[in-house]
Amino acid sequence: MISFRDKTEKRIPGISTASLPDIIFMLLFFFMITTTLKETSLLVQIKPPFATEIKKLEKKSLVTFIYIGIPTSEKYGKLPRLQLNDAFQPIENLREFVEQERQNLVENDRNKMTVSMKADKTIEMGIITDVKQELRKASALKLNYSAASGTQQSVFSNM
Repeated sequence: MISFRDKTEKRIPGISTASLPDIIFMLLFFFMITTTLKETSLLVQIKPPFATEIKKLEKKSLVTFIYIGIPTSEKYGKLPRLQLNDAFQPIENLREFVEQERQNLVENDRNKMTVSMKADKTIEMGIITDVKQELRKASALKLNYSAASGTQQSVFSNM
């Protein structure tokens, strides 16, 4: 029998890595552009209340957050405070804050802005009511209450 083997050994050519740095930089730029950074740091303690019927907000870019809770640092006292962005503010400044946030949105989305209230579950309803009244005066009528999913175990269930 005749063998048709080639006497020269065939090798697989090496993979060119010349374009590898270009690919790495494209991925780096992609992740730098698409990643959102943390915008605010919490200065108040928030343990959200529990709810059974929760719906996620669709467009987070149209949501403005208001935080209400007891300050994490004792130098700000032990009474509940209102945090707007990265600073404590009195309730009287809420209208100005809402207008400023509304101006930061695109003109077509300004009427779609939603205010989300993240409040600690131990906060008295009087503060929540005051915030709601100020939001009405600012014509911010789309209000969302943030809550944790699930049900809270009743204190009296063990009795």
